[in-house]
Amino acid sequence: MDAPSLPIGDFKVHVLKDGIYRAPIGDLIHVRGEPARQSAIDAWTSPDFSVDVNCFALDGPGGLWMIDAGAGTAWGPAYGKAPAALRDAGFSATDVSAVLLTHIHGDHALGLFEGEKARYPNARLLIPRGDLAYYGDSAILEATPKENRSSFRTVAKLREIYGTRIEVFEAGPVLPGISAIDLPGHTPGHTGFLIHGGRENLLVWGDVVHLDTLQLADPAVGFDYDRDPELALRSRRHALESAVGENWLVAGSHITGVHRVKRHGDGFAFTGERDA
Repeated sequence: MDAPSLPIGDFKVHVLKDGIYRAPIGDLIHVRGEPARQSAIDAWTSPDFSVDVNCFALDGPGGLWMIDAGAGTAWGPAYGKAPAALRDAGFSATDVSAVLLTHIHGDHALGLFEGEKARYPNARLLIPRGDLAYYGDSAILEATPKENRSSFRTVAKLREIYGTRIEVFEAGPVLPGISAIDLPGHTPGHTGFLIHGGRENLLVWGDVVHLDTLQLADPAVGFDYDRDPELALRSRRHALESAVGENWLVAGSHITGVHRVKRHGDGFAFTGERDA
């Protein structure tokens, strides 16, 4: 079955589902404190939640590019489906000439590896400067508890395997037709990518939203994966408000489909106009 896709200007964007992430709803946080957190948990009415883990293939004039790479096989059999989805879309791993990372978390970066080799052997690897600087800093590593060092290990392995093909970027144009938008908080350099399509643009916003049914209605809902929850909230609001104001389509690593955003009460909602 072909991966869901849609045209955005000169690009055909394929949504590649790498797997399903399941976790306890107790991972939820709220920037307004414990009573607000508990209210959000009670509203969910389930002890856990499940969300997609997506990455994206962009077929355009410059070749085949990807945004993120999924978890690969590192997180077990529930993940690692992106390479098959890429093949179903008519491509092979050797066709990929560039991979852009929204951030360096395992469900976005570990799919870059095939054992001790590069899964995408012909690809440049573009990493946000803020994440590479933080997770590549040996002094920060030494000050970080061992159980929280996975992204540091990922950077070390990326440097070993991708080497000189690693490039850093900051906000602004990163590849023809694609701009990076700073959305920090989830990680220091967390980034969204705006795919310019002329009449219609698509924001791939990474992990701005994990659970849309809660976080659109109340953007102050976060998850304990956010390194800086207050900053993540500001980035979430910025992304949502920009999507409304600019009438952008949006897609994310943990939301199903491609949507527009509207204001709804004190928060936001998807309109559902362009589900992939």
